[in-house]
Amino acid sequence: MQISHLALTNFRSYSELALPLEPGITIFIGRNGEGKTNIIESILYLSYLSSHRVSSDQPLVQLGKSSAYIRASAKLPDRDVLVELEVNADKANRARINQNPVRSQKELFGIVQAIYFSPEDLDLVRGDPSERRKFIDQFIMLRSPRMAGVISDYERALRQRNTLLKSRAGNESLSSWDEQVAKFGGEIIAARINTLQTFEPTFQDIYKEISATKPAHILYKSSIEEPSTDPEINSNKILERMRITRAAEIERGLTLTGPHRDDLLLHLGNHLVKGFASHGESWSIALSLKLATYKALTDEGLSPILVLDDVFSELDEDRRIQLIELAKNAEQTFITVAVESDLPKELLGKRYLVKSGSVIASGKTHE
Repeated sequence: MQISHLALTNFRSYSELALPLEPGITIFIGRNGEGKTNIIESILYLSYLSSHRVSSDQPLVQLGKSSAYIRASAKLPDRDVLVELEVNADKANRARINQNPVRSQKELFGIVQAIYFSPEDLDLVRGDPSERRKFIDQFIMLRSPRMAGVISDYERALRQRNTLLKSRAGNESLSSWDEQVAKFGGEIIAARINTLQTFEPTFQDIYKEISATKPAHILYKSSIEEPSTDPEINSNKILERMRITRAAEIERGLTLTGPHRDDLLLHLGNHLVKGFASHGESWSIALSLKLATYKALTDEGLSPILVLDDVFSELDEDRRIQLIELAKNAEQTFITVAVESDLPKELLGKRYLVKSGSVIASGKTHE
């Protein structure tokens, strides 16, 4: 897939931006704070319906404005689609597809598909379990957009159940929310394990190409014993754990069992990557995770947009080569660099200079 036109209104540093885009490689050049990553962020927001930089929508909307707007013309294999998203700081976002309002922004999932690399990818290895949960869940949603609704429903049920636990509600009040958390949680755990079973061999092969010193593998650490690819089995195990930990949950005001407590354990040889791997090994693992995600999607017949955000200056020559080859072969690639010297000379494409909210290409200014 590809985006042929992107328009932003009141989004971050852009009061108005109208940007024609081409297949192949597009490069945005600008120092930190000039606005190049804001363009990338808007594309990724259409893909994941959340920012990869901040946890709330408020920073996306220009100060003094109530809403920001992202509009993109997407070319899919079988049709052209216009997607429009109204991002609101204080109320639910609103979306339109081909100028027709839809009930929920979640209906945009699966239209714009993107995989991104950034310096923050090192958090996949060194960061909290939430980073790895986010990684696997985003991958699942790209493969199966329906799962976006399941994950959203789980998060809503979990928030409500935690609220009741904090108020020390009784079993009768908690019962229906126990069922909801267990139902959606069981499905998420099953989807994660199914995904890892198909994903891990690709990840291992790619890591072997980058670094052949030690084998890499991934284990799923769950808050239930022996998690299954069967959602119903997982749901029953969650409910059983809830009964066992009921007193502790009420005492702490938190749900102690479910996919929100799980983790992906990344290993090199017999050791955990986190805490044992060198800086270079950690980068190789992070890069392999993202490369494997892209390859897995293309193997399934998808053609996601590739986004490389200020990443080349962080990588050594061997790891740069992996991304260069991917960028050259992708249907559409967006790259940001602070200065042109950060850009590998092998990468040619349309170039934009980004400065103070202006995007300049071939002597023309798009503002």
